[in-house]
Amino acid sequence: MEEKSMGLFIMTDPKSIVSEAFRVLRTNLHFSGIDRPLRKVMITSSIPGEGKSTIVSNLAVCIANTGSKVLLVDADLRRPQIYKFFLLENYKGLSNLLAEDLPLDTVVNTTKVENLHVITSGPVPPNPAEVLGSAKMKKFLDEVASVYDMVLIDAPPVNSVADASILSALVDGVILVVEESSTEREAAIAAKQQLEKVNARILGVVLNKVKQKDGGYYYYYYYYGEDNKRVKKRK
Repeated sequence: MEEKSMGLFIMTDPKSIVSEAFRVLRTNLHFSGIDRPLRKVMITSSIPGEGKSTIVSNLAVCIANTGSKVLLVDADLRRPQIYKFFLLENYKGLSNLLAEDLPLDTVVNTTKVENLHVITSGPVPPNPAEVLGSAKMKKFLDEVASVYDMVLIDAPPVNSVADASILSALVDGVILVVEESSTEREAAIAAKQQLEKVNARILGVVLNKVKQKDGGYYYYYYYYGEDNKRVKKRK
């Protein structure tokens, strides 16, 4: 899967191996919340360009297709991408909601996907980390988690800025996206260690942009239990 394609594969090619992989990811996410419910899940990466926005956008569609009410929030206030996937304007979004105390319904966008709503990032603020770590952000996430079955949050890369580490304290779990072809092993390890330092609940790692023999892309999904031992591998 190439981030530049801005592809909602689960919609454009639902019978492909890529779409099937997203359905497996959805299932694994569901079972990882059996003992500890997951209502707020953050998706991040170790470095920029690993495809986290592609992953979270397709996962949001996939979950909404089951009938669950899903909210996708673009909390990457530095390099927002989610609005591009759903062909939305980005003049007003999360940053406005938090800075201007706007009503929630003024920033929630409907989409062509039934059960799926999106909140774009809004204008880039001068202090993203402070905005995301504010009491208003926590209150917002608690509010939407009481309304939606699943809230998916696209966060900046872990190794680049502090935003993801700050947000990890406000969610029920974190999925880390790593690119197979270009991410240095050390970068992936550093991202995992940083999340562990702030006691983030790491649900698993998506190994993205793994080439198939025909030149296409799909991903592996590694699920980690509470003891961080690998218990499931999907090819």
